[in-house]
Amino acid sequence: QVQLVESGGGLVQAGGSLRLSCVLSGRTLSPYAMGWFRQAPGQERQFVAGISRGGGRTDYASSVKGRFTITRDNAKSTVYLQMNNLEPEDTAVYYCAAVDLGYGLVITSSAYDYWGQGTQVTVSS
Repeated sequence: QVQLVESGGGLVQAGGSLRLSCVLSGRTLSPYAMGWFRQAPGQERQFVAGISRGGGRTDYASSVKGRFTITRDNAKSTVYLQMNNLEPEDTAVYYCAAVDLGYGLVITSSAYDYWGQGTQVTVSS
């Protein structure tokens, strides 16, 4: 059974940085396209970033483009989300997700097969 565990969240001041990690266990990471999503209180879960199974293709929400970077290390079964120049609007619970996908990546949450439990990111102004 595939399990995803996120870490790296916390409290940071506006303008600061955090790096989130997501470790996949139960299978190797390589067959999966991966995504990061976030959900703020009272809001729907939204796509943040995605990466293809080989890492050659990435996509970002417009609100984070240029500030966030998604990468993966298949040997370590880990996906990362580097978040720079954080803003109070980035405050949310961040989730990683996996989908067994032969090619490309997906930005729709309903397409993903597996989800982590989430990690809280709070950005103070």
